[in-house]
Parts: sequence; C-alpha cells; structure tokens
Amino acid sequence: MAEKAISVDRLETVLSLCGNYDENLNLIQREYSVVVLCRGDNIKISGDEESVFKASQAIEALITVINKGEQLTEQTIRYVFSLVEEGKQYEISHISDGGVCVTMSGRVVKPKTLGQKRYINAIKNNTIVLGVGPAGTGKTYLAVAMAVKAFKSHECEKIILTRPAVEAGEKLGFLPGDLQNKVDPYLRPLYDALFEMLGPETFARQQERGCIEVAPLAYMRGRTLDDSFIILDEAQNTTHEQMKMFLTRLGFNSKIVITGDITQIDLPDQRKSGLIQAMNVLKSIDGIEINRFSDKDVVRHKLVQDIILAYEKYAKKDNR
Repeated sequence: MAEKAISVDRLETVLSLCGNYDENLNLIQREYSVVVLCRGDNIKISGDEESVFKASQAIEALITVINKGEQLTEQTIRYVFSLVEEGKQYEISHISDGGVCVTMSGRVVKPKTLGQKRYINAIKNNTIVLGVGPAGTGKTYLAVAMAVKAFKSHECEKIILTRPAVEAGEKLGFLPGDLQNKVDPYLRPLYDALFEMLGPETFARQQERGCIEVAPLAYMRGRTLDDSFIILDEAQNTTHEQMKMFLTRLGFNSKIVITGDITQIDLPDQRKSGLIQAMNVLKSIDGIEINRFSDKDVVRHKLVQDIILAYEKYAKKDNR
C-alpha cells in the first residue's frame, strides 16, 4: 500500500476538486482504484504504487486547471486522465491561455484540448488550415469563433461560410420552399454558431450589409474573395473539382479554414473526397497547415467519444 499527500494553498481549490457531493473525487477513485481523502487543505491518496502515482499526477493537473479559473467538468477530468496515460498532463496549463471571443451570453470561447489549441494556433499563423477529425471536436465552432474575432478586430471585411449541399441519405427535392429554403438546413450549424457569437440582430444586420455570407459551395464559382475569412464546412463531401475550385477563390488579405470528417463521406456513386486529395496535395506547401483531431479532442457527451471509438474498432475489424 502506497500513500501520497498533496498540499493545496486554498480551501476553495479543494472544494472545486471534490465537486458536488464528491462527484469529481469519486470519478478519480474509480478511474485509478485508489482512495482519496480531503482534510482541510491536504489531500491524501492511498492504493497501489502505480495507481497512486497516476492519481496524484491527475489531481495536480486538475488543480492547475482550477487555478486558471476553469470549472471542472466530467469531460475535462476524463481528458486529464487521457493526458496522464500519455505523460502529457503538464501541457494542460497551456491549453486555455486567453479566449478566442465572447458569446452574446458572456461565455468565453476557448480551446479545451491540446488538439484545439494547435488548431487555434494554426489558424493564427497560416493562410489556409485544414481541420480534420471526428464529430464534436470543435472544428466548425472554433473556426467561426476565429472568424468573428478577425471581423471584430477589422482584420477582415467579410465572413464567408459555405458547405456542399450533399444529402446524407435524404433528398433536397423533398424539402419545401425555394432553393434557399432547401439549402438552409445544410447551413444550420453555421447559422447557430454565428447567432451564438453575434446575436440574431447583429447577424441579420451584417448579412444585409454583405459583411456576412452563408451560402452553398456552388455559389463560390467564378469569384475572387479578397479581405475575407472563409470557412468551408463538411469538406469531406466535396469532389476533387469542387475543392480545387474553392481553393483557387483565395484573394489578397484572406484566410481559409477547411473542416471535415473523412469518416463521414456522403458523396454518391463511390466518388472520392476532395478533402482527402487536398490533404495529400497540399501537405508540403508553406502557409498551409493540416490539423488532425483525435477522439480525445471530442468535447461533447462522453458517449460521443465512445461511439467514435466503437466505429473505429468495428471498421478495423471489418477491413481485416
């Protein structure tokens, strides 16, 4: 039986670490099969030597998160567990250095994982960024946040959001209304992110002025996009020709972010994804960076991460 004691400067930190009804402590105890006792500003961990070591590493990383003013959630705690397994728990202190922007409700948008932090830095430092990874990793949301930040600081004059109108097992023709009504459901995630960060009134006003444009990818043909922050969402559903057309729209003083999940390709007739080709074609060009997210970067419900892992495991088994 091994034991380790950790001293904490503030009682409030201990209370945050424990959580409501010790829910956070219980999560740590179940993960590492240890006993964690909090007495005042002292935390004692007991169990077998390796488990105590890992639990202490996790607790110290969580204390760092608390001291940076972050609220502990189950997702944050489980992410710290994954960092401990990789020996990267010390990098947790670099994740949330400053926010990207503030939503209309006053919530600060900031990266929550190392993958998201790399993504934000890549967008800052490159003209074209490809964010590729599974659902729930914040690819689109953080790209929109960076676009809003650039727009508000006058780094660009226009935000352009686009995605291919490819059906995921359903047909556009069955939807009611004109063309705009038919494609709006495909653009809804982009609208939602902009509404949250700008508010519906500001969004509508800027859209009327032509400063914000949300349109299907087909509307980009023949244009040169200067002084713009351009986001192509769901890029796994572009063809080779569409991707090349989109990339060559880039104008002066503009930035492009391309997001997609290559495991969710809905192209008909077994057509190959333009995103996959672009990742191979563009990988060695200066000013272009490919940021790959993993299941560890998922910031939705824990089951989303479990579902992604289950599908990956099934796909590997099926290929064999």
